[in-house]
Amino acid sequence: MDVDLIFKVAAIGIIVAVLNQVLIRSGREEQAMLTTLAGLIVVLMIIINEISYLFDTAKSVFGF
Repeated sequence: MDVDLIFKVAAIGIIVAVLNQVLIRSGREEQAMLTTLAGLIVVLMIIINEISYLFDTAKSVFGF
C-alpha cells in the first residue's frame, strides 16, 4: 500500500470536514450533507480502484 493513498484520503476527509462545518454554521445543512456524501463517494472510488488493482495483481501472480 502506498503512503500517498493514505494522505489523499486524509486530505479529502479534512477538506470535507471543514466544508461541512462552514456550511452547517451558515445554516445550509442540506449542502453540508451533500458535501459529505460527495466526499464519501470520491474516497470510495479511490479505494475501489486500488482494490481492483490488488485483484488484478493477485490474478497475475496466481495465474488465473
